Amino acid sequence: MFPRIREIIDAGGARLRVSVEAHPSGALVLFDRPDRAHYPQAMLDGYGTEVLCGYIMAARLALPNPLPDETVDGAFGARFSLTQTRTVSLVLTQTGAQAAFEIPPQFWDRLYAELSVVIAHSRELGRRSARRLH
Repeated sequence: MFPRIREIIDAGGARLRVSVEAHPSGALVLFDRPDRAHYPQAMLDGYGTEVLCGYIMAARLALPNPLPDETVDGAFGARFSLTQTRTVSLVLTQTGAQAAFEIPPQFWDRLYAELSVVIAHSRELGRRSARRLH
C-alpha cells in the first residue's frame, strides 16, 4: 500500500507528483514537480496536508480577492499563501526551505481530490501507529 505515488498531469503536460509514505505520525506527503529541473520538493505531515486541502478550496472561493496566509507548525511546518502578482498560484513555503513550492491553479481541483484520499490514509496510519504504542 505504501509508498503511494500519484501524478497529476495538466492538458499542457505539466506534472505534479504526490507521494505518500508511512511515518510515525501517520503519513508523510511529498510534493514534487518531475517536469521541472531543480524544482524544490515540499513535505507535509497529516496536519499540514489537511490544512493545505482546506486552503486550496478557500483559494478557489476567494479569487479574485486576496486570502490571508495560513501557517502550520511542527516538524513539517509551512506557510500557505495565495499570490496574484504575475500569475495566480498557491505557494507552500516550507519552514527552513531555500525556495517555495508553487502550485498553479490548473492542479488545484485534482490535488484537492487526491489530498482528500491521502488524508483518510494518513488518519488510518496514525491510528495504527497509536495502537502499536499501547
